[in-house]
Amino acid sequence: MKIVFLGDSITDCGRNADNGSMSSIGQGYACLIASRLNRDEPKMYEFINSGVSGSRIVDLYARIKSDCWNLEPDVISILIGVNDVWHECGGNGVEADRFYNVYKMLVKDTLNRLPDAKIIVMEPFVVKGYNTVGTWEEFRGEVEKRACAARKVAEEYGATFIPLQEVFDSASQTVESTYWSADGVHPSLAGHQLIADEWIRVFKEESGGLT
Repeated sequence: MKIVFLGDSITDCGRNADNGSMSSIGQGYACLIASRLNRDEPKMYEFINSGVSGSRIVDLYARIKSDCWNLEPDVISILIGVNDVWHECGGNGVEADRFYNVYKMLVKDTLNRLPDAKIIVMEPFVVKGYNTVGTWEEFRGEVEKRACAARKVAEEYGATFIPLQEVFDSASQTVESTYWSADGVHPSLAGHQLIADEWIRVFKEESGGLT
């Protein structure tokens, strides 16, 4: 089973983009997922990390053929949305309605190209950190709009949706939010483990529909 991870810097997380082998998996949640599944079911999976730092939904769509379709994956995992909000500080964000429309087009076109592929849509999230606390209410509200759009797309196309905001909110009730993400966007190693744990939990629960 070939699994491709798509997303921004949270997915990229230091991968070697010049090497399409396992060594390009990065140092974040994609690596943690690959490590766990490869241990649990040896030789069952191939993992490819196509995350690119700084990506918005429009960037992901622009690269979808080379970064996903041409690889012919069985499972496509997508985590995108926070940059569509964050980049608006430079006037280059993606409005919530356009985010939804492009995301919908991306999933629709992907299923037309790869009708047997299973798609996992991960919820974009944000916590209070040094890059988000100053405009917290607005930042959180805008990320939630992209999260709602992502969930809606997943529901419309029968994709698996993985909520992540609640996972980080719950963890932040026990330990301060900056422990999970210092800047409020990029997870710490512990934050990446939260993502990986939730991804693996959902993947294994729904394995009958993903294999």
